[in-house]
Amino acid sequence: MAKKAVATFSGDRAAKRNLVKCIRMEKSERTGAYVFKEDFVATEKTKEYFQNK
Repeated sequence: MAKKAVATFSGDRAAKRNLVKCIRMEKSERTGAYVFKEDFVATEKTKEYFQNK
């Protein structure tokens, strides 16, 4: 039987509710291919995350 993979955060439960998974597409300077960067960011800082490169 296959095992189910479950992702969990470490830390306080109240802090977990304020996190958002942001995925940003960037072009690699070395190969020219597009690369996806994934980060967990606080809900209030999502606009700042996408404005900064």
